[in-house]
Amino acid sequence: MNQVTARAAPLLDVTALRSSCLSCSMHQLCLPMGLDESDMQRLDGIIGRRRVPRDGVLYRIGDKFTALYAVRVGQFKTYQANPDGAEQITGFQMSGELLGMDAISTDMHQCDAMALEDSEVCEIPFARLEELFSDIPALLRHFHRIMSKEITREQSVILLLGNMRAEQRFAAFLVNLSSRYAARGYSSTNFQLRMTREDIGNYLGLTIESISRLLSRLKKDGLLAVSNRNLELLDLPALKALAAGNDACG
Repeated sequence: MNQVTARAAPLLDVTALRSSCLSCSMHQLCLPMGLDESDMQRLDGIIGRRRVPRDGVLYRIGDKFTALYAVRVGQFKTYQANPDGAEQITGFQMSGELLGMDAISTDMHQCDAMALEDSEVCEIPFARLEELFSDIPALLRHFHRIMSKEITREQSVILLLGNMRAEQRFAAFLVNLSSRYAARGYSSTNFQLRMTREDIGNYLGLTIESISRLLSRLKKDGLLAVSNRNLELLDLPALKALAAGNDACG
């Protein structure tokens, strides 16, 4: 069994609220990426910081759009209510990722955002950010790249839900989490799921029973080990092949 141990995600600390973009370990993944020190300080000058407890709501659908939020510590889920009132999860966001971009065109948030654990966000007033775009071209270029990545992510979700078998969907979800943790300096093969199995099923268009069966099947096939919410990906190449449709589960 792979004995690689994941580097634990940082706990929320009172000093984190006083930290700057320059000292943040996530700035190479976030909005300040590629900025020199002076421009980063100008960006940091408009940013506020806010704690959101586990199950706390950062914003709700219909709220007026005033700011973007960069996840500094913790994880979030975004969701909407279907016409019948059922919750539909639209994404999971972790440190270094932006929340609220879907509200730019309408000046109104299009979903709810809830913390999956005690979290902290950087609050970026959008009107002041737009003022900086004209003075810092590199910031505007990177913002466009972030928006492009978000469009690509949404297209990938459509493909995931529309054309993939259940085992492909779940494997692709795990591979995506693996790559995102690796980009943040954590283990790509050993991590904790912050979301529930019900949340995962909701996002992938599968029942919680299907998620449990898929976990059991992948465990039986030697692709992963499961202990409560802790996952160890024992055969990441095989999971990638399964996600790509080059293999079958079980």
